[in-house]
Amino acid sequence: MTTLSVDTDEPVFPGHYPGFTIFPGVCVIECVHLSGLAAPPPGVRRLELAAVETTRFLSPVFPGDQVETDLVWTGGPDAWTCAATVSTVRGTAAKVRLRFTAEEAA
Repeated sequence: MTTLSVDTDEPVFPGHYPGFTIFPGVCVIECVHLSGLAAPPPGVRRLELAAVETTRFLSPVFPGDQVETDLVWTGGPDAWTCAATVSTVRGTAAKVRLRFTAEEAA
């Protein structure tokens, strides 16, 4: 699991849903991507994003939220799928599945 605090002054906020400021969905997907790179499956030396397989947004992420990303890895050794649940204090914000190519550790 990884955790990220969404700063209230993120440069992505101005103009994104004026009057109802939320963290853009593409940024939520990027949180999952970066979480996968930071917490790879055991024995993997390098990961590279190959595809966004599915994404389902369930509730908004607001400025100031703490985002927790829970990762479940399947596959190997040279291709991995990361199924992630992204949550805030209000519950599940998104379910994202990413596919990565991988290089095993020596």
